Amino acid sequence: NVPEDQADKLLLANWGLPKAVLEKYHSLGVVQMFEWQAECLMLRQVLEGKNLVFSAPTSAGKTLVAELLILKRVLETRKKALLILPFVSVAKEKKCYLQ
Repeated sequence: NVPEDQADKLLLANWGLPKAVLEKYHSLGVVQMFEWQAECLMLRQVLEGKNLVFSAPTSAGKTLVAELLILKRVLETRKKALLILPFVSVAKEKKCYLQ
């Protein structure tokens, strides 16, 4: 569980994302994360670019964790990222979404 003194980490606004990114998430109704998502993102090694392997049911929020990690890394390092998706339709959707 997320420690009580770090409960603010559940809010997307507290992850240092640009205003435009936050507005996009907010327009989709995404204002905060589930505890397990914040736990994944608070792992020190993960934020330093190390690997993360996690499993969750369909529609549990895995994509949000991946997107936030990619966005933070790209914004902090100014390097490109590669996101591999299972279907062309999902890839097209995410392309428009992330642009």
